[in-house]
This record gives sequence, structure tokens and C-alpha cells, in this order.
Amino acid sequence: MKTIKNIITNSHKKILYSWIGTVSLIVFVVSSVFMGWQPQAIAFLAQGNAITDPNSILRYSLPIDNDNIRKLQADLEDLSEQLRSKRWSTISRDLKNATFILSYRRSEILDSIPEALHPRSEELMDKIAEGVEEIQEFAKAQDREPIYLKRKEILGYVTELEESMVKGFPYEVPEEYADLPQLLGRAVVELETTQGNIDIVVDGFSAPVNGGNFVDLVQRGFYDGLSFDKAEVNYLQAGDPPGSDAGFVDPNTGEYRAIPLEVLVAEDDKPTYEYTLEELGRYLDAPIIPFNAYGAVALAHPNGNPNGGSSQFFFFKFDTELTPPGFNLMDGRYSVFGYTVNGKEVIEELTTKDKIISARVIDGLENLVQPDHSSVNS
Repeated sequence: MKTIKNIITNSHKKILYSWIGTVSLIVFVVSSVFMGWQPQAIAFLAQGNAITDPNSILRYSLPIDNDNIRKLQADLEDLSEQLRSKRWSTISRDLKNATFILSYRRSEILDSIPEALHPRSEELMDKIAEGVEEIQEFAKAQDREPIYLKRKEILGYVTELEESMVKGFPYEVPEEYADLPQLLGRAVVELETTQGNIDIVVDGFSAPVNGGNFVDLVQRGFYDGLSFDKAEVNYLQAGDPPGSDAGFVDPNTGEYRAIPLEVLVAEDDKPTYEYTLEELGRYLDAPIIPFNAYGAVALAHPNGNPNGGSSQFFFFKFDTELTPPGFNLMDGRYSVFGYTVNGKEVIEELTTKDKIISARVIDGLENLVQPDHSSVNS
């Protein structure tokens, strides 16, 4: 099955390193569509800094509405950027902002959390406050390494707080996909490979159909023992079963399970299905979970058929030097359904000589909803 090679082969030779402006981008993309050009993996520099940390993207993509927790998250995440430049005055400001929110906006944060979870949430906020105090001491000594470590720890607590704010699944998946597995929430998948383990957070909030398909296949043991099909400079692909089949054949129907393109745009309430953002003329619209982070996981599909994917998936080997963040031309062409949160170094080592020893769901399996074939077939 041909997939993304036509788009990203030799991309290291054709990277555009400067932002030319919104008008230039529109002209470039529109001309590429009408001329039938198959673009390489050229990523345009966004205006401002695009987020490349997968955990940060996953936090921001949670369907919650609480300005105070978002401000707290932003202040803590900003520490990393300021540490790289040793901007100690800005670090001090971020920490003061975080302390203010934790001291004076505590009740507003709790308002978005079910009352039964308040004791744990109070505990988490205390841990965050203690961590911020520790970072302030490290900052006075201008000691960067312990700040990075403590920041990572307390952002984990922020993640738990934000996840507790999610109140059910935020929209209805279209009825035409009722015959497909759906992930109504998140799950964590661990791939054991011949080079080591990879942990993937599968985001059903943004891609319930594509995420559900992947988690279902993992749960079935479909990927166990499969080799990696392709290992290129910019991507690593797996999921091609042995034999003539190019994907998963559903034993309930005896048919190839085709999965539609599924992209949730930041301003939309629910995903767009079956059409690329290019086809819809939405050239500058940003997906909630884009190809911004190394190890973004997406469904592969045949050239010219974005709705023909099935079991084959790929890791995008994002590189900030070769593919700068923002307006990557793969966004909206493929369904990103998760991110690698552990195992980046493993992805870098894997080749077509390697294989997936086993794949298993280690968290969130309760969010997988299987189709009712009896009602679908009646």
C-alpha cells in the first residue's frame, strides 16, 4: 500500500526555513492543489512558537473550559522556553503568576471538578504549590536541571486536574460510523519492539473513530509479531499484515475495515470526516492534534484515497531543523490519533529489520466502545 512516501521522501532537500507570510502560504497551497503537485514534507514556520511537546498538546486538546487551570498550565510550561534562554526575570514572573492562581483562584479551579474528586484535587493543588516554591528556590540559585525535573512532575499533577474536569464525551460521532469501534476518551498503548518499548497516548476526544480502530486492533493482538514496513528519514510505518490483505478484515463482516479521514479543527465542535482540509478549502485551519511533535501517530492510507486506511499506521519523525513547526502540509491530510509520550529514542533506532513483539492497552480500555453488529446488520 502506498502511503506517505510521495509526500515526505527527500524532504531534507526541500525544506523552507522562513515564514513568507500568510498570503504566500495561500498562493503556494492553492497552486499546488490546482497543478496536481504532490508536496514534500515542507513545513512552514508559524507566526509565534508552535507547541512541539506531545504532553502539552494533549493537555490543551482536552475538552475543558477553565481559564485558571489553562493559565496555570501556560505559566508552568513557559518555564522550559525561558530556561533555554536563561531569562530568570521571566521565570520569576511565571512563578509569581502560578502562585497567585494557586492561592487566589483555587475555588474557581475546583468549580470545574466534580465534588467527589475535590479531596484529590485539593491534594494535587497543594503538591503543585509546594513544587512551585521549590522551583523558586532553584531559580534563585539559577540551577536549571532541577527546575526541569520539578516542572515535569507538577505538570503531571496539572494533567490529572484537567482530566478530572472532563465531563463525558463532548459530541456525538456520526451515525454512519456506528459499525466501527470508537474510543470515547483516551487510552494508553504500549508497544514492545525489538529495540525497546514505546508508549502512545491515543486521543479519542479528537479522533474517536481512528483511535477506536487502533485500540481495537491492539486489543485483538493484530499487531503482535508484525514487522515495520517502512523506515524512512521522516516516518516509521507498521501494520501491514502478512498475505494479500492490505489491512484488517473484520471477522464479523468478512470485509476490509476502511477507516475514514477524521480531523478535528481547533475552532470546531466535532471532527470533519472523509475530506481533507485542502479539499474543503481550509488551508490555514489548525487541527487540535497536529503533526507538531516527534512521534505523532497517524493512520496511513493509499494515495488518492484518504478514506481507505485500515491497520497501517505511522510515527512521524518530526525534526525541528528539517520540518519547523506550524502549517505542516501533512496536517489535514492524515488522521493523527495520538502521540508518543515515551520511547522517542526507540523510534529513532527501529528499521525494517525490527518488529512489534507485542502491543497492549495499559490504560483506558474502558473507553473503547464496540459496535453492536446485531443492530447494525438488522
